[in-house]
Amino acid sequence: MFWVLLLLSAWAVAGLACLRLCLAAVRAAAVDAHAVGREHALTLYEAAFLSGGPRRVADLTLVSMARQRRLLLAHTGWATVVDPCGRDEMERSVIGAIGPGGQSRIAPVRTTAATADAVRSLADRLVGAGLAVPDGACGVAAGVRRVRVAAVAVCALGAAALALPLPADQPRLLITLWFALPLTLTLGCLAITRMEVHPYSNWASPAGQRLIGALVRHADGSADDRTYLTSVAVRGVHAIGEPDLRAAFAHREEYIEEYAEDYWERRA
Repeated sequence: MFWVLLLLSAWAVAGLACLRLCLAAVRAAAVDAHAVGREHALTLYEAAFLSGGPRRVADLTLVSMARQRRLLLAHTGWATVVDPCGRDEMERSVIGAIGPGGQSRIAPVRTTAATADAVRSLADRLVGAGLAVPDGACGVAAGVRRVRVAAVAVCALGAAALALPLPADQPRLLITLWFALPLTLTLGCLAITRMEVHPYSNWASPAGQRLIGALVRHADGSADDRTYLTSVAVRGVHAIGEPDLRAAFAHREEYIEEYAEDYWERRA
């Protein structure tokens, strides 16, 4: 009867994951109801944070300064300061991350700027307005990931139960049906969440997602700088049209790999 223990484990995993997802959805609905009726015109920095988090804010700032010819982003992955006077806190954070030499790789600049005080203050304002998910909170997106993991775990536990030697009076079909119940619970929870809450975001609350959608809809579709930067804020660096500028951001992954190799070489 060892398979019964596996079945109980499957129910525990599925039930806990679904419960946490339901609680996250209830909290999100409560925050959404609290934010209803508040008029808030998103800035580009706010839209970038709600769409992609702190790193998206850093990317938007780099692209914006590059478009204004106050920062040179080379296709080799280096950033060079042209105008050392930042026009706001975000730009000053980027310039400070580049350093006094006025030149640095884009990857460390992006990482440092994403953790700057200006970005944290922006996040706090958005959380206070009910537009962003609090840091460390179990949001709907995290809950959905847990339920997906639970569904896989139920399948694995079911397969392990069927692989066990069973008495002749215990048909495997019946055991399969027992494990199908917690699997149905997880899949049904995912289906309901997708119909009721989708799309779910790691950063934006439902109210914040609606404002992002309104910002995109109200973009006039022209090729002006505001519309261009709105696309970068919402979609990320994939919205960049210039080949050289896209190549500059493509060196981020290479930097991470090189840094890791150098780190382990120093440790050896």
